[in-house]
Amino acid sequence: MRKLQNEELNRKTINEFKNSKKVPVVVVLDNVRSLNNIGSVFRTADAFLIESVYLCGITATPPHRDIQKTALGATDSVDWKYFDKTETAIKELKDNNFTIVAIEQAEGALSLIDYQPERNKKYAFVFGHEIHGVEQLIVDMSDVVLEIPQFGTKHSLNISVSTGIILWNHYLKTEHKKTGN
Repeated sequence: MRKLQNEELNRKTINEFKNSKKVPVVVVLDNVRSLNNIGSVFRTADAFLIESVYLCGITATPPHRDIQKTALGATDSVDWKYFDKTETAIKELKDNNFTIVAIEQAEGALSLIDYQPERNKKYAFVFGHEIHGVEQLIVDMSDVVLEIPQFGTKHSLNISVSTGIILWNHYLKTEHKKTGN
């Protein structure tokens, strides 16, 4: 087995990315404070060709060198929007027929193992503050609360890790099946 060279990876240019059909997913960051996490989310959003990232509340916006450090240019490819209040972003998404999915540990939360997204439906995945999680108001506004099962001594994952898990799971259960890959 030979490791591929960068030029063999057939990566899209920013223009090709912008003109590509996107996966109908928006990632909503609800008061995320870490600039490195924000940058990592952009990079993951680029990898899965998602529609947009919504930055809300105290979540910083590009351009910022600490976001760029982990985004590696993904803030140029992935569309993003800032909202002063997360509930305004959620209302806009609901008005545009997105299913709102809060990623949180909550009573009645659905395990990611059991979650089956519908093809051709639009989803917004909400990730919260590194310590306090998704605001209760936003949990209340959500259509689904989804929990990533964990089995160790810690009760949370880093937001960038959670985003990768959720987007990969979504891709695997929807887009992957469409292409037959």
